[in-house]
Amino acid sequence: MAELRAFAPGVLDALNEGWTDETAARALGVSLRTYRRRVAELMTALGASSRFQAGARARELGLV
Repeated sequence: MAELRAFAPGVLDALNEGWTDETAARALGVSLRTYRRRVAELMTALGASSRFQAGARARELGLV
């Protein structure tokens, strides 16, 4: 979970900016598979069933 906390701000920023997975992974210096896994983990942690819902939930919680 600590790794997710460290990675979450970058993922949330990438989602907020509307970057493609490929662009976000490259910007964060991780593989595409790792980025997508982190997005899925973040969605689970936020109780979201979509990326849009994850972004909305993150805003509600003041994370972005």
